[in-house]
Amino acid sequence: MTHTQQEIIKKGYQALIDSLGIVDTIRFIQYFSPGHGDYTQERHQWLEKMSLNDIFLAMKQSEENDNNQYDEIIGDEE
Repeated sequence: MTHTQQEIIKKGYQALIDSLGIVDTIRFIQYFSPGHGDYTQERHQWLEKMSLNDIFLAMKQSEENDNNQYDEIIGDEE
């Protein structure tokens, strides 16, 4: 049986929670999600080019296009 990406993520989080508990699961995820680049510098570069209305419009479009790819999973009870 093939699982969707969302099902795999949910099962993975649940396995971590079952093994580590919620607090240590969060610590584990934060440790392995360091990101890359210089966020502060990049943020200033793109924010300087956008008006407040542009930012609000982008947020609104993001909400409309959200397909719940990253639903809150931790602590989700079935």
